[in-house]
Amino acid sequence: MTSHPQPKEWIAAIHAYVPGKSAGDDGRSLIKLSANENPLGSSGQALAARTQGAATDPSLYPDPDSTKLRQAIGALHGLDPARIVCGTGSGELLTIAASAFAGPGDEVIYVRYGFSLYEIAALRCGATPVVAPDNSYATDVDALLACVTDATSVIYLANPNNPTGTLTSRAELARLHAALPSRVLLVVDQAYAEYVADEDDDGALDLARDSGNVLVTRTFAKAYGLAGDRVGWGYGSQHVIDMLNRLRGPFNISLTAQAAALAALGDQDFVTRSAAHNAHWRSWFAGELGQLGNHGVTVVPSHANFVLVLFEGAVSAEVAFDALMQAGYIVRWPKGQGLGHALRITIGHEKDMRAIAAVLRDLVSA
Repeated sequence: MTSHPQPKEWIAAIHAYVPGKSAGDDGRSLIKLSANENPLGSSGQALAARTQGAATDPSLYPDPDSTKLRQAIGALHGLDPARIVCGTGSGELLTIAASAFAGPGDEVIYVRYGFSLYEIAALRCGATPVVAPDNSYATDVDALLACVTDATSVIYLANPNNPTGTLTSRAELARLHAALPSRVLLVVDQAYAEYVADEDDDGALDLARDSGNVLVTRTFAKAYGLAGDRVGWGYGSQHVIDMLNRLRGPFNISLTAQAAALAALGDQDFVTRSAAHNAHWRSWFAGELGQLGNHGVTVVPSHANFVLVLFEGAVSAEVAFDALMQAGYIVRWPKGQGLGHALRITIGHEKDMRAIAAVLRDLVSA
């Protein structure tokens, strides 16, 4: 007889999500480029909204349906607000998507080097995670389709992908969707959509508008700079959204967060500036590290607000990680995702990107 309650075996198999570090092993505060936060901070309008009006009265419950926020999202993107659901970050929606449509005996597919939350979401509801092979760190549509069986219930596709930054094209996403049985829910995680050039849009919102088995999720944590307020949203068929509304937390978006997100939506200039800053310094940084190829350092082409840097020469990712910590920076070493030879580095301020490039250049050239 055990002395305490026993979890289901699939819950015991979960490895808790590990967030990006913000300090060194010795507790020393470091410049944090490990969590893909916005280096420009938050919109001034969003910050002002957090301290005004109803958002300052914690005795009131928030709108349980985030009505004004959903209406504003719909207006911005040309979507029906009734088919939008808001979540505590997009993570809540990604998790309950599996809970709504998968369970014991079902399979949930995601690509190798995909967002680590997908495995947790699958195991949480008792489903079996299935990992599709990648293609040079990018999504391989044929490999995903080869994994589909009669037990497949959900497929997760991050686009751009985290932690690699790679992008699946509109044509490839459409090909994937067209080949799927209608009973399979395709979840397109667009956490980094605002960093993608207009001409590279993957068409996922159009697929979700016209199909009954596509869910698109987005977040205010990245380009909108509201990671601390935990606001995300999803769009899909009425049937899919109705199921998610049954599972999401009641009153899941606080008064303060709803007010901040609503104001942030109205400040698209801030989003544009954030995307422009990111595009410029991502390109510059990738170009600088691209000169280190003869030292075994390469950069995976990225469409997000980070780059994945591969260390396959004399200098290992671990050595580079430690060197950057000594220089005052903390980045992501995703060894738990099979990427022990890589570092994921968030695009920060100009001085940070120049400093990191210099550290790595000096390290591998020594």
